[in-house]
Amino acid sequence: MTGQADPDLSAACIDSHCHLQSLDASEREEALAGARARGLRGFLVPCIVLDDAPLLLELCEEHDDVWCSIGVHPHHADTWKRGDLERVADYAQHPKVVAIGECGLDFFYDNSPRATQERVMREQWELAVDLGLPVIVHNRDSNEAMCEVFRRPEFDELVADFHSFAGGLPMAEEVLEQGAYLGISGMVTFKRADNVREVLPITPRDRILVETDTPYLAPVPYRGKPNRPAYVVEVAHRLAAEWGWSVEETSAQTNENFYRLFPKARLSAPSQSS
Repeated sequence: MTGQADPDLSAACIDSHCHLQSLDASEREEALAGARARGLRGFLVPCIVLDDAPLLLELCEEHDDVWCSIGVHPHHADTWKRGDLERVADYAQHPKVVAIGECGLDFFYDNSPRATQERVMREQWELAVDLGLPVIVHNRDSNEAMCEVFRRPEFDELVADFHSFAGGLPMAEEVLEQGAYLGISGMVTFKRADNVREVLPITPRDRILVETDTPYLAPVPYRGKPNRPAYVVEVAHRLAAEWGWSVEETSAQTNENFYRLFPKARLSAPSQSS
């Protein structure tokens, strides 16, 4: 990967959220190679639409250190049709499908009707509970509606990764009380992203993941460029600074958090990551 003249092999992170399916084949391989050169130990690729699933499974089977989730993003909730829940359940039997999602609510873009977004999210959450899998949650400008669903008793056993968390302090307090994990993205490095940094002091350190959300949200000093998994190292550095830990300690903690949240990933992890 270009632009990586200063590899930091101390940051042996796992990128818990990177949309490698958004890159063409040669870019994907370059991105993976560049990330590994910086010490990365794993990559979780979340599904956006069910048509992604064959490609995601192929990636997982070709690379020992790649896992995926299967589900439908709220932008595409209006594509959800009869039989899709069964398709997700079938794909979820694959040993490298470690979660359901990315699913949730997005009231900023409203690319699908809000009622449809909520219905499709609830169906996927119910399946996750039935299968004993965690969910990867997308939430944007939908805190109140999201929390109203999350606190329902039928989701008491749901384990959730609120990825690229930017919901602010009150929401963080509520979802953390219910056992959620928070994904910290490159936004933590943005000058004006106090709504991300303010949740760090109240978040248990065993409930945080690091992610890039490739190809979006590139951290400083790459802001404005397409994001890549290698840049999760910058997220780990900033998180380490906020915690007052070394990067090695921060990477080890967030990796252990990853495997606790996604236990299927531990079963298939490369030996160096276990």
